[in-house]
Amino acid sequence: MISFAECSARERLALLLDAGSFHEWLPPSERVTSPHLAQLGVPSAFDDGVAIGRATLAGHSVFVAAQEGAFMGGGVGEVHGAKLVGLLRRALRERPTAVLLLAESGGVRLHEANAGLIAVSEVMRALLDVRAAGIPVIVLIGGANGCFGGMGIVARCADHIVMSDVGRLAMSGPEVIEASHGVEEFDARDRALVWRTTGGKHRWLTGDCDALVEDDVAAFRAAAIAALGKSAPLTLAALEAEHALLSRRLHALPEDDSAGDQSELLWRALGVIDAAQIPELSVAAVRPLRAV
Repeated sequence: MISFAECSARERLALLLDAGSFHEWLPPSERVTSPHLAQLGVPSAFDDGVAIGRATLAGHSVFVAAQEGAFMGGGVGEVHGAKLVGLLRRALRERPTAVLLLAESGGVRLHEANAGLIAVSEVMRALLDVRAAGIPVIVLIGGANGCFGGMGIVARCADHIVMSDVGRLAMSGPEVIEASHGVEEFDARDRALVWRTTGGKHRWLTGDCDALVEDDVAAFRAAAIAALGKSAPLTLAALEAEHALLSRRLHALPEDDSAGDQSELLWRALGVIDAAQIPELSVAAVRPLRAV
């Protein structure tokens, strides 16, 4: 068992994909770096924190991108985003079986501000174009930095999301919520709270991810292979179903915020009888509890 969370981006690619099949585009030897970081005197990475290319997975042709959480928390800047957009646009031309995104990101880099925000919007547009063409986009989330901010939105635009129980997914990261609304609203140092509200088990129970796996590269590989043919058409019916799910969740909680642990209250409202035990349960024990 090899921990997905403890691997670097390129280690994940080497272990997840068919052996020796990954061909990288714009590798570090090309030295395509962010001009904004250089202007600010901030150290750059020769791949700008993301590896992109083509490979095979169980013999199927796939395009793949892996964000490197060790570089600026996987933050998205202009070049980083452009590499993702280029990958997706090339997928429209060459039509691989699927596009895989190994997401690990805190969101947009503050150093690049508007350029990063524009880049994320372009990634979302390109991703939806790929989905509309019938090419499934599969997002794998299990890195130590989680998947937050703009990349959290990108992930939810995909066809299929695979998460480990240690993975995290949300729009705003815990530190951002605490900085904006105070520690009384959300204590980012409370690891139990963070995982109860953004972790893989929570996202599985609320229907925000499609597969929950152990923190194991082999488990992610198996889940990705299983998702290769699962294109989810962009239809009005699918959008209405998503809105209905969110509406049920919104009305499941009591209006009184002091009524108790909000995660547990939501799990109970979703039909989980012994909700207090969820954080202690194994992945195998949590999977059958989802009712949505």
